[in-house]
Amino acid sequence: MWIRDLNTFIELSCEVNDPAVVKENLLRLLTFQGEDGNIPDGFQKNNDVYTAYKNTVETDQESSLVQATYKYIRKTGDASVLSVTVNGVTVRERLGLALEFLKKNRFSEQYGLLWGATTVDWGDVQPEDDPGVLLDGNTHKAIDIYDNSMFLIAVSDYLSFIKNDRRQVARWRKLYATVQKNCRTYLWDRKASKFIPHIYLDGSPFPAGFDENAIHYHGGTTLAIEAGLLSKKEIVASLSHMIENVQSCGAASIGLTVYPPYPRGFFRNPIMSPYSYQNGGDWTWFGGRTIQELIKHDLIGEAYHEIKPMVERVQRDNGFYEWYTTDNRPMGSGTYRGAAGVLGRAIEMLLSWAGKHAHAPPALETRGKLAVLKH
Repeated sequence: MWIRDLNTFIELSCEVNDPAVVKENLLRLLTFQGEDGNIPDGFQKNNDVYTAYKNTVETDQESSLVQATYKYIRKTGDASVLSVTVNGVTVRERLGLALEFLKKNRFSEQYGLLWGATTVDWGDVQPEDDPGVLLDGNTHKAIDIYDNSMFLIAVSDYLSFIKNDRRQVARWRKLYATVQKNCRTYLWDRKASKFIPHIYLDGSPFPAGFDENAIHYHGGTTLAIEAGLLSKKEIVASLSHMIENVQSCGAASIGLTVYPPYPRGFFRNPIMSPYSYQNGGDWTWFGGRTIQELIKHDLIGEAYHEIKPMVERVQRDNGFYEWYTTDNRPMGSGTYRGAAGVLGRAIEMLLSWAGKHAHAPPALETRGKLAVLKH
């Protein structure tokens, strides 16, 4: 079980499973929390023995756990999970320690933002080695919008857990405001209406002269929308970019990770070749989250239009595949719960809207390459 995956299917999991099982998995993951507060990617069971593992180039495991716990409580109403003791420390305290880990170990004082290894958008592979999943002496530390958006969402969720602690609430709200402001100051390219891929703390791993800022990061943009960093006008502009990018490379859905992809040879791990895996693959796991944000911001016509190719390929392939090629061929696991979770949740949200607006067909506010914000 990976925490970044569970965070995206925990709500549907609580609907179709005994929530006690979901709670057990959250608590078990916390038994592997490091003394410094870090959270592993997940755990597995072999011969009745549980072991955990951590991809250290990521900076989202801690944020994912806080978000997943918030969603569990919101879905089940079981706030008592926060008072459960795991190895002598309450869940509420452990979630605070997880966020403290990020503040102490992954925070750039210069920019007031979190850093991680250089990866493609939300990816978990760095370019310097193969497989590229562990921080080392060759890592190029970088700041991106995905990690910081995930942190903002997590801090917002965590504030609901500590609302009676005025001192801690004030402290975390101050940090939230700092990160929020700096995301806009340093990462948002107002002229291009997009987020820049990276701010490098000690040089780039890519060749001199490479224009990385020409690349659009779709996943990080979606999380920035969820974190409340973009106005509706900017959301519409971002969606227009995504649609243009999908059309330019012939992909099937706005689950397209990035466009254009990084050139061949820029990553030592061969899975990161152009239009493969996180380097230009088409992931329902993120496309479904984009649909959710469109619905939240009343872009219902767009949401309905853009979800259709994802639903159609699930039916065609009789499975929830991890990712798709630009010619819409399924790749990876065919039982990927992350994809099922975000797509299922998006469908629930669309059905809920339809139930409230039975006589109001959704209108498109974006058409092809042209985005128009309604007055």
